[in-house]
Amino acid sequence: MNPVRKIIHLDMDCFYAAVEMRERPELETFPIAVGGGTPRGIVTTCNYEARKFGVRSAMPGFMARKRCPHLVFLPLRFDLYRAASHRIREIFREYTDLVEPLSLDEAFLDVSKSGRYAWEIAKEIRLRIFKETALTASAGIASNKMLAKIASDWRKPNSQFAILPDQVQAFLANLPVGKLSGIGPKTAERFAARGIRTCRDLQKFTLTEMALQFGRWGEELFHLCRGNDNREVCPQRIRKSLSNESTFSTNLVSLSECEEAISRLSKELLEELQRKAGERKVRKAFVTVKFSDFGRTTKECVCAQPSETIYKALLAEAFYRKPLSVRLLGTGVRFAEPELISQPELFHYSGIPL
Repeated sequence: MNPVRKIIHLDMDCFYAAVEMRERPELETFPIAVGGGTPRGIVTTCNYEARKFGVRSAMPGFMARKRCPHLVFLPLRFDLYRAASHRIREIFREYTDLVEPLSLDEAFLDVSKSGRYAWEIAKEIRLRIFKETALTASAGIASNKMLAKIASDWRKPNSQFAILPDQVQAFLANLPVGKLSGIGPKTAERFAARGIRTCRDLQKFTLTEMALQFGRWGEELFHLCRGNDNREVCPQRIRKSLSNESTFSTNLVSLSECEEAISRLSKELLEELQRKAGERKVRKAFVTVKFSDFGRTTKECVCAQPSETIYKALLAEAFYRKPLSVRLLGTGVRFAEPELISQPELFHYSGIPL
């Protein structure tokens, strides 16, 4: 019988906004948003005062202003956030070497070999973070990564929640399917239309039925809705993609305008690719287009050596998917998985977007 793992998911509370409030205490009682202050800007994050008015991350700034007219917009200051994140990760590594950062403000920790209760470790880490950075964190404790991540959001902010092994099935029974990884609001709506609202509802389907309906993702979902997740906490996470994007102050209305922007974006991306990718092999190239109605589309192709020409070809197909002007463009690459790197012939670009 395998020993039960002890996984902690630490998630900082409204991290960027919290750092800004720490630096400017006079704003502590004000609703604030980080990012989104420009006419075409998007809110990166906001504090809990702003959330009371319905302001949310990824919301257009103009919409946030409508919901909260006295919202204070602050510019992004990544140097501050990286410095705070660096100190927090140093604290994590005093408790275990198995730390998997997901972003600047969250990480998984495997404390299975610590000899201590994971609950006490999480509580101690959160206390240290507050004492040393004046920031608060929430924690989830469980036997796997999926459950720990769900648990960290259960009693936010500045708290922690544990799902013990013998509580998993009871906990999952009434858990909304939207809490599972990979199920967004639209997918949750489609499930609800079929009478599937909780994990208990999803558990009624067999593995074969799930695989037939949803393919490989269905197989994964079959296990997730039962609380099964065997993923290890990996200190060295492998980057799966690299991308950039730009939101324009005035919508682009012609393909030639978009091509000019894609030319600049692709050059920036390819330069960044040389600096950051090292020996990683590219598997796909893609272009992202967001239209004036905020609808987003992505066009990609199998490609080992991305170029400006390829990005323009992808853009041409994506641009004509809607007869609308364009407010955002992006370029990117997806890297080959380690086991696929030895098969470069599979990824030869044919010149035709797939």
